[in-house]
Amino acid sequence: MPILSALLPQRIARIGLVLALPAFGVIAALSAVPQDEPPLLGVAQAQAITLAPVALAPAETLIREERFQSSDTPATLLSRLGVRAEDVRRLQRDARTPLTALRPGMTVSAEVTLEGVLRHLRFYPKADTHTQIRLTEEAIDISATPSAQETRLSMKSGTIRSSLFAATDAAGLPDAVAIQLAEVFGGDIDFHRDLRRNDRFAVVYETHLLDGRPVRSGRVLAAEFVNAGKSYRAVWFQAADGRGGYYTPEGKNLRKAFLRSPLEFSRISSGFGLRMHPIMQQWRAHRGIDYAAPTGTRVRAVADGVIDFAARHEGYGNMVVIRHSGEYSTAYAHLSSFATGLRKGARISQGDTLGAVGQTGWATGPHLHYEFRIAGEARNPLAVALPAALPIAANERAAFVAAASPVLAQLDLLANTNLAALE
Repeated sequence: MPILSALLPQRIARIGLVLALPAFGVIAALSAVPQDEPPLLGVAQAQAITLAPVALAPAETLIREERFQSSDTPATLLSRLGVRAEDVRRLQRDARTPLTALRPGMTVSAEVTLEGVLRHLRFYPKADTHTQIRLTEEAIDISATPSAQETRLSMKSGTIRSSLFAATDAAGLPDAVAIQLAEVFGGDIDFHRDLRRNDRFAVVYETHLLDGRPVRSGRVLAAEFVNAGKSYRAVWFQAADGRGGYYTPEGKNLRKAFLRSPLEFSRISSGFGLRMHPIMQQWRAHRGIDYAAPTGTRVRAVADGVIDFAARHEGYGNMVVIRHSGEYSTAYAHLSSFATGLRKGARISQGDTLGAVGQTGWATGPHLHYEFRIAGEARNPLAVALPAALPIAANERAAFVAAASPVLAQLDLLANTNLAALE
C-alpha cells in the first residue's frame, strides 16, 4: 500500500510559519528556521572572532519516560526507568497502593540520578489528575494533584494515494479525527465509491493537553476535502441553545436528514437491482446494498427515528428496522449482535450504534444488508436525493460569522500552503 509522503516537501517545510489565535495555541506540522539576515551596514572589514570553549557541567539527574506494558509489574517498569534496586524495594514496601493504579498504556516519568537514586516519579491514573511520588532519604511523599488542562488547535493536511486511513495515518492525523472527517463530509462524498487518487484534505482540530502533554484529540473545528477536483468545506458551530453541527462557510447545514451509508468505511459487495442470489443460485431483485466488512464492525443509524423492529427475521438474520419522519424507513440485516438497550419503540438518533456486522440468516460471508424504503418501497440509497437539515438561523448569523472566521482563516492558510507544496 503506498505511503503518504510528509505534509510538505523539505523545500517548503523550511519556510518559517508562526500561527496565533486569541484563545488557543497552535500546533502546526511545519518547522521554522530564521530567514537570511540582511547585510550589516557601515562595517569596513570582517574580523575573525575566536570563541573560547565552554565547559558544561554534567547533569546531576536524568528524566526518563516509559509506558507501562501489559506484561509489566511496578518493579520491572522501575528497573527500566533506571531506578536502583534499593529504591524499588522501598517503593514496593511504602508506596505500594498508588503503584497499583498503573495500567497498560500509562506513561510514567522518573527523575533519577546517574547512580539510579530516584528523586521523583509521576504518572496519570485519571484523566484530570496526576500522582507524584517524591523520595528523600528521610521520607516518601505521595500526592495527587489536579492536572493543568489546556486545549490547542492542531492543523494537518494530506493527499489520498490509496485510502483515507492510509493518508491520515501518513499525515499523523489521529484515527478519531479521521473518522470525524469522514462523518462530516459523508452526506456529500461516498467514501466507499467516490474517493480518488490525489484527492486532498486539510483539517483544523482540537488537541487536549494535561500539564503540557497531548493526551487526546478533540473536535474537528474546520475541514476541507477536495474530491475529484471539487472542494467541500465545513466549520463547526454551536448555537445558543447548545446544539451544534457542521455548516458550509455560507451557513448551509452539511448534516443530511440521512447519511449515505450506515458504515463508516467498507466496500459495496452487491449493489441495488437484479443479481444472481449466492444461495438460491437464481436471478432475483436485490432490494438493498450489501457492504462487505469484518464481523463486529459498527453499524450506525442513518437518520433520527423510532425502532420499529429489532429481532431475528428469517433470511435477514438479526435485523433492525427504523421508522423515520414522513414515509421513510431503513433496514439493517445479518447483524452479529444488537446494541445494548435496543428495543422496539426506542427513539434513535442519527449516528447511534445499532449493532455489529455479522453473518446471520442467509449470508455467505460477513456483511451488512442495508435497505432504504419510501412508503414501504425499496429505493436505491446511493441514487435517491437526500434532504438537508435547516441552515443557520437569521438570529444566529452574526455569532456564526464571528466563530467561523478565525478557524476558516487557519484552514485557508493550511490549504494554500498545501497547494504551494504541490506546484
